[in-house]
Parts: sequence; structure tokens; C-alpha cells
Amino acid sequence: MKPVPHSESHPSAATSGFLPLIESKRDGRELSADAIAGWVRDFTADRIPEYQMASMLMAIFFRGMTSAETRALTLAMRDSGEVLKFPEDPRRPIVDKHSTGGVGDKVSLPLAPLLAALEFRVPMISGRGLGITGGTLDKLESIPGFNTQLEPARLVEQVQRIGLAMAGQTATMIPADKKLYALRDVTGTVPSIPLITASILSKKLAEGLHALVMDVKFGAAAFMQTEAEARVLADAITSLAEACGVRTHALITDMNTPLGRATGNWLEVRESVECLENRGPEDLRLLVVECAAHLLRLTSQAADLDEARALAARCLASGAPRRKWDELLAAQDADLDAFGRQLSRDPIAPVLLELKASRTGFVSCCDARVIGEVVRDLGGGRLTKASVIDHAVGVDQLAKPGDAVKSGDVLCRVHAASESQAETACRRLEGVFAITDSPAVSPACRA
Repeated sequence: MKPVPHSESHPSAATSGFLPLIESKRDGRELSADAIAGWVRDFTADRIPEYQMASMLMAIFFRGMTSAETRALTLAMRDSGEVLKFPEDPRRPIVDKHSTGGVGDKVSLPLAPLLAALEFRVPMISGRGLGITGGTLDKLESIPGFNTQLEPARLVEQVQRIGLAMAGQTATMIPADKKLYALRDVTGTVPSIPLITASILSKKLAEGLHALVMDVKFGAAAFMQTEAEARVLADAITSLAEACGVRTHALITDMNTPLGRATGNWLEVRESVECLENRGPEDLRLLVVECAAHLLRLTSQAADLDEARALAARCLASGAPRRKWDELLAAQDADLDAFGRQLSRDPIAPVLLELKASRTGFVSCCDARVIGEVVRDLGGGRLTKASVIDHAVGVDQLAKPGDAVKSGDVLCRVHAASESQAETACRRLEGVFAITDSPAVSPACRA
């Protein structure tokens, strides 16, 4: 398969020159690295209209990309902007974590301060929500005053000083990914392995990492529906990252059921603080510790995984990561007093409505996809690029598979902007929870 070259036309001809490349990819032909670098550069510079890029994304979605094409796309996206440069310090490896996204997946929020407390440097470049999956930036922006837009020099200084920063791409950092990320969300092209791989690694390679842990989700509320599909994505990311010099390990985790017991931007921030205070859900704590443990091993900070898990668990329980969290908020302009007041309020949304069990038994299923769709439709996610996020809405106190419930017990609470929205959400959520006479996990909750 001969790669299709990039036309060396002048900028005004970018639109017409891009059409043959769309047609080539539509027909299943491989694009050359120069061709890919050319259209990434042209799209970033607004020389290719969104309707044509949407066609290319759809062609990639259906036809895929070779490993060479994916590598070329990743590096072109990384090089579309500024790359972070940190002073050498072998005692403080530069690490990060990335999740392919899920419902209730707030691992990054407690993990980043834990890693900083473990003497790592964590320049976490994050994204916004895609489809029904939440975005770390959207969660952070539910914190009063929190600034997610840091210029590269400020980000590097902050990481050097306190060990972590959590921010989004600026105009000078990975601008190609920022534009493509937003367009994928509204063109039905999110679950594409090459596009997911390039989006994730372009950001991570721009951070100058020594090690990366990936959390690849599978199940009803994940981009990858089955564990086998998730392993294909995990292998693609790991092999490309390792080829680019970044030690990488991928975890494969279930997203048939939400992670933790809260979904929705502010509710997930609050649950993350509970995790840092050793009060959070056990499934969240275990995954946070597991991510930290693998980074300790990848950077030779622990002899084996058992030692690494013990070290991470002790650090999390020590209170140091909770103090590091406050350092992060202060460094990124958050109003700590307002944050404390918001933590003490329940709810912060105008309306709170409880959904109660109609029978006694055991929860066997808690459908993450429907819960994600409900939170999105309450205003907690995006239907279009222009959608405005309501940070206060969501669902919490979720009953999870294995929980024993009695008739009248709360299965979940809906936080909404209005009574009508809360009532509609509760009606939709009635079918989310399967209750059986004995402990079991419904087939619908298995991948």
C-alpha cells in the first residue's frame, strides 16, 4: 500500500488539496507521514474547514489507520504547539495517568496529589467531557475560581515548586488536538482507536514524561464495549508510547457500573476529596492506589508491585495528598474559603430528588451508560460544542452491585436544576437498578 503524498500547495489551496486525501482515506489507502503532518498543520491554522475535517475523521473512523499513520498523527499533533521542558532531576520522575473515560471516573483528581506527595512531578494535561464521559477540566471548573488555563512557563514552574499542575491545552500547547477533540465529540467519531491513541499520546508526549499509566475502560459506558476491544486499544497506546521513549503500563478496568457512588462534575470533586480524606468509596481508592503503584514500579521507586501498593496506600492514608490538593487549588487561583463552604453544602443544585427501591433484595446491576446519559441530559455533559455545562447537577449515593437494599431504601439521589428535570431523570433511572433475591451480577453488567 503506497502512502499518498501531501501536496505542497500554498495555504489558499489547502481546502482543495485536502479533498484527495479524504478520498484516499475513504477508499482505504494509507496516507504518508508528510500528508498527515500537512493536514494537521493546515487544520490547526484554520486553512481546512470543519466540514472537511469531519469527513476525514469519519473516513478514519471507518477505515482506521496503520501504526505508521497513527504515529505520524500523534507526533504531528504533539508538534503543533509548545512542548514542556523540565530540568533534569532523577529523584523526581515526571509521570502521568490517563483514562479512556467513563461514568463517575474521577481517579485523576485524588491521584495527582497522591503522586506529588510521593515525590513525582505531575504535569497533568487534561481534556473536557466527550459524549457521556466526564472530563477532568469540567470537574475542576466546578471549584470556585479554579484556573485550568496555564501558560506552559507557569505550568512548569508550578510543577517544579509543588509537584503537580492540572490544566488544559492552551493556544500554544497541542492546539491540533484541542480542535480535533472538540470536533470528534459532535461528529460521532469518538470511539476510534487511532484517534483516541493520537489524542491521548499527543498530550502526554508534550509533557516530557518518563512514565505513564493508562486506564483503559470497557463495558456499557466505555468507548470500547468489550474487554478484547479494550486490550487492542491498550496495546496500541502502550506500544506507541514505549516506542516514543515513555515507560507505559495499561490497566483494563470495567465500566459497566459507574466508578464510585457519584457522577456529575461537582459531585465527583466532592467524592474525590472524600477519597483523599480516607472516606471515599473502596473501588475508587483501590484504583487510585493501583495507578500510583504501577508508576512507582515503572520508575523503579519500588522493588515490586506489592511494595508499591503498600507505599501508595500508606501515603494516601497519611493526609499528605489532601494537603497537596489544597496546594494545587491555591496555586491555580481557587477560592479556598468558597470551596470549603461549597463542600459543606448538600446539595448545591436547586433540586434534590431521591429514587427509592420498590422491593427488598440485592442490587445486581447499575447501568453506567444510562446514568451517564441522564447526567448529560441534566446539563452535566455536552450534546454540542456550544453546550454550557451545569457543574451542580448529577447523581450520587448510587447503590452498586452486591449492595443489600430494603424496600424504601435510596438507590440514588438526583441533583437537578428544576423539579421537572429531576422527575424525568428519576423515571429514566428506575430501570437502571436490577434487584434480585440473592447476591448476583446481572449479565447486563458483565462485559
